Amino acid sequence: MTWFTVALVLVVAAAGLLRWRRPAWYWLAFGAVLAMLRVLVQYGSVMDACGLTVPPSRWRLTLARVANRPVPESRPPRILRMRPTRTGLVLRLKLRPGQDAFDIAAASDRLRHSFSMYGVTSREVRSGVVELRMTGYDVLKRVQMPAQTDTTPMRVPVALREDGAVHYRDYRAIPHALTLGATESGKSVYQRNLVAGLAPLDVALVGIDCKQGVELFPLARRFSALADNPDAAADLLDALVQHMEGVYHLIRAEQRITADVPDAEIAADIWDLPAELRPVPIVVLVDEVAELALFANKEEEKRRDRIITALARLAQLGRASGIYLEICGQRFGSELGKGITMLRAQLTGRTAHRVNDESSANMAFGDIAPDAVLAAIQIPADMRGVAIAGDSTGGWHRIRAPHTSLRQAVNTCNRHVDRTPDLPALAPFRPALGHLKPVDAPAVESSPAA
Repeated sequence: MTWFTVALVLVVAAAGLLRWRRPAWYWLAFGAVLAMLRVLVQYGSVMDACGLTVPPSRWRLTLARVANRPVPESRPPRILRMRPTRTGLVLRLKLRPGQDAFDIAAASDRLRHSFSMYGVTSREVRSGVVELRMTGYDVLKRVQMPAQTDTTPMRVPVALREDGAVHYRDYRAIPHALTLGATESGKSVYQRNLVAGLAPLDVALVGIDCKQGVELFPLARRFSALADNPDAAADLLDALVQHMEGVYHLIRAEQRITADVPDAEIAADIWDLPAELRPVPIVVLVDEVAELALFANKEEEKRRDRIITALARLAQLGRASGIYLEICGQRFGSELGKGITMLRAQLTGRTAHRVNDESSANMAFGDIAPDAVLAAIQIPADMRGVAIAGDSTGGWHRIRAPHTSLRQAVNTCNRHVDRTPDLPALAPFRPALGHLKPVDAPAVESSPAA
């Protein structure tokens, strides 16, 4: 009995230590089993307390009356499946007649408290079936991306969502995106994760960094074109527009519109072309869009109109030609001048890190997801990297990118330098770099040796 007591004390102490220092390990070792037992035991009473049960049907009441039995109890949604994950539990529920998916969503906070979970979110899988994702601990406090992710061409994992799922940047589904955030909010880390995820893919990276290139030029070996000032950016964007027009000429010539070709094989964008003819897709990263829109004299105003016009054309027409925009900035409102709101309307994906005022959050979500505005302005200053991600469907999630140092991003780009395509239209803007020299893990972040 003494040895059993000692072992029990050691197990409890180990569980407490793991829960404090390594919540992910605690969840896998102890938390998942305890949470599943708690849900199974308390499920009926919790659903009843949360108002998620339905009264017995008339035929059940009639049957009970005929059989002289007690009145049957109200029934909660039926559990179709429950499975543990590395961050929590997933419950798939079959709704009873008269229930709605909104009822489950409205009660998610009460379910979180009742089941002693860290977070509960819901989504409708199909008519009458709702999936509850419960997280057992704060997955955004110390972001740990899963070892294996579902990567496909033009789809890269960039962050972790608060429900434990991976947040992907899918350029085929959402071609253009806007990323906002105040200084020291985590935009740069998010951008590094994006570049590091794109580096192993067959894609051309084009960068515009008007802060004299301090953010993107260290990653220059993986970029096919870079511009570090507004004048070079204007010329680069004009070259991209010309490249886009050339791609459309190629698609038009290879559409294969003949009587013996099925409609499904008619080319309408680069992804319908044969692999040997398909141009390489291009991702354009703009580090600080306000520097492209500000002007102080008539000459700079002409350059500004030229830049915004080119960006708007690329946003409106670039998807089918394989050109995708990633625009970052601290603010992106109408005060930047004409054409800005038209450009913003074309940016389907929205990501907002911590912002300094409500109007900045409205610039990101005011026209697509008003509920996300309040969530964006409530991000604490000590949680750098936490952001709100949404799209034009109105849905949004709280996400956080794993911390990636500039040296880690540089090393990733250097390992995949052989995948950097040489585009003739962008050749004048290709960064000039010397031979790569091996670097032992430096103590400070620096650009690759030239």
